[in-house]
Amino acid sequence: MKFIRDLKEGDRVSDIYLCKHKQAAVTKNGKPYENVILQDKTGTVDAKVWEPNNPGIGNYDTLDYIEVYGDVNNFQGALQVSVKRIRVCQEGEYNPADYLPVSGKDNDTMYLELLELIDSIRNPYLKQLLEEFFVKDKAFTKAFRYSSAAKTVHHGFVGGLLEHTLSVTKLCEYYCSAYPILKRDLLLTAAMCHDIGKVKEISPFPENDYTDDGQLLGHIVMGSQMVAEKAAKIDGFPHVMLSQVQHCILAHHGKYEYGSPKLPALMEAMALNYADDTDAKLETFKEILENNSGNQGWLGYNRLFESNLRVAKE
Repeated sequence: MKFIRDLKEGDRVSDIYLCKHKQAAVTKNGKPYENVILQDKTGTVDAKVWEPNNPGIGNYDTLDYIEVYGDVNNFQGALQVSVKRIRVCQEGEYNPADYLPVSGKDNDTMYLELLELIDSIRNPYLKQLLEEFFVKDKAFTKAFRYSSAAKTVHHGFVGGLLEHTLSVTKLCEYYCSAYPILKRDLLLTAAMCHDIGKVKEISPFPENDYTDDGQLLGHIVMGSQMVAEKAAKIDGFPHVMLSQVQHCILAHHGKYEYGSPKLPALMEAMALNYADDTDAKLETFKEILENNSGNQGWLGYNRLFESNLRVAKE
């Protein structure tokens, strides 16, 4: 099997993949086609079925394992598979473990690092708040450790939410050493809680898609609500402290146009916004480079970064 991360422009595909997403569409000329996202444990790749009524295209659907025949092209700096034939596969023809993308970092090790950071929190209320989530709530902990941080853009793999949260928290810890004016306990607590709503926003693998609540409310609002619910169980939890943690969560996307209900009003909220944005963008860039490992030059224009990207020379 040729994994998605090893695909390069000009390759001919003849392998089994998980159909992560399927959507009917129409070209500008009114011709029907289908948008498909193919997935294996190394990532996803966009695919197009330009002739969906072709007899060679089987009757497939989202979350089916399908044998795909097609060609790999480069479209606007990203790989894309032009699909010629599709066959739905039966159980026993594939190993499901090959189709779930997994963090390259050890989950247990990352989680222990997160617990060590929780132990370093001095404020008793904030420490208890974190323990309510990451130590005592076993259902939450399981979901958090094995969820993705996004549907497709960055950290879209098993363990992605944990990896992203840990990276953001470590960046925030560095900020605290560089700028001692930052309130470390507040910032690190907010960093560890900033994306907890994603366990409700995005469904578990292999679906890994937006839930109804995810579409209607979003992880920022749900995360703020989850913090308030846990804090309500802690006797004497200071109202101002809760408001500040919630504010950091509500403002962590930084701008209204990026889905932030509030703009950062606290230095800690601003620091969290930059840490979150830094890790998300660098991980996205890393995944782009990994998906174009055979290309050592210019990768083409990327809409997310609004730039023609390339691999740095040694």
